[in-house]
Amino acid sequence: MSVIVTVTLVAGNLGLIFLLMTVPLGLRTVTVSRVIKADRDRLWQALWPFGGDAGWSGEILSAEPLDGEGTVLIKLSWEGRDGRPIERKARFEDVREGSRFSMRVIEDTALDPSFWANYRETAELVPEGDATRVTLTQTDRYRGVAFLVFRFFAMRRELGKLDVWAATGTYRKGGWFEHPLSQIGFAVLSALILWPFFGLNIGGLALAAILTSVVALHELGHMAAFRLTGHRRARMIFIPLLGGIAIGGRPYDSRFEVAFVALMGAGFSAFLVPVLIAASGFANGEGHRLVAMLLATLAGCASLFNIANLVPVWKFDGGQVLRQICPGPAALALASFLLLSALLALGWRAGFSPSFLLIAGAVFAILSLITMGSGVKPRHELKPIKTFDRLAMAGALLAVFAIHGYGMLWASAQLM
Repeated sequence: MSVIVTVTLVAGNLGLIFLLMTVPLGLRTVTVSRVIKADRDRLWQALWPFGGDAGWSGEILSAEPLDGEGTVLIKLSWEGRDGRPIERKARFEDVREGSRFSMRVIEDTALDPSFWANYRETAELVPEGDATRVTLTQTDRYRGVAFLVFRFFAMRRELGKLDVWAATGTYRKGGWFEHPLSQIGFAVLSALILWPFFGLNIGGLALAAILTSVVALHELGHMAAFRLTGHRRARMIFIPLLGGIAIGGRPYDSRFEVAFVALMGAGFSAFLVPVLIAASGFANGEGHRLVAMLLATLAGCASLFNIANLVPVWKFDGGQVLRQICPGPAALALASFLLLSALLALGWRAGFSPSFLLIAGAVFAILSLITMGSGVKPRHELKPIKTFDRLAMAGALLAVFAIHGYGMLWASAQLM
């Protein structure tokens, strides 16, 4: 890619990340409304936590009043870090039996109370002929568009599923977005979006497909780590142009778990890179030059992508690992400096120009500033990491770095 194309792609991604995760939006209200062909009282029994059908979706397991002022303890089916259902303390206000209620969350067993400080939701039911208009409203303070958009579609999905439940009496789990076929479609779309950046030819399409495959393999590593640490559910979501994200089935329980899941994205590919190098050498020895080049390109892309994810940026895998294993701010700063220096030195050794590496260092610094502190604070501190686990993760990080570093240098020598 040319310098202009590279700068455009990087600047576009930085701008998109800032818009999705960081830009302050202030207090925003999301409203979704739908007319459902059902009696208002029946829908009230489903939406009101004390209603006879409050468990229609399986989300609410139980609800019990704590006082006479509208404070309620709600047990949810969502799994907490200890494997037990999350419990939420909420207060209901402006309750009009059969037509409207508002709720504020005081605290729950998963997130810090500050997460709920500005949150408020309202449900309103208005008869329209033989149907009922259900309006859901959520107000909160947002940083970044991503969570705002997520809540809009989550509310929209809830009303859609309520409509189906009212008509059939059955709650339908899942949706089209996370369906495997949809995710395959998103992966194909991601490759097509990347295609012009590599050239509108067969070679450019191959590079776009290889990069998309590398992203999928990286996220599969995270998913495998989630499973190994006890997450009964884990899924991957492709986000065109930005890549993909693996999501666990419950909150993190320990610092070791955070580090292990973060490192396994690159760690999974670290097992594949040596295999790809050996396969490329074998294919070349058998006279299959094109196959050898494709395998070398895949090994090089996998190495470059995964070693870039080890950059000590706040939300990158490398930054997450270092924050868990470094015993204090001074150690974290030193480890981050050494890892970034090693990455830039590796890039220089692989043939990248000093100006490109300088720009890359600046981009990483901007990314770290953009994403710093963007995570959600848990209700309780994560379990501390043991000394042996700290050393084991540090050794694994060095091993993964070395494997991908070698793969990157080997691929650059083969493809030049």
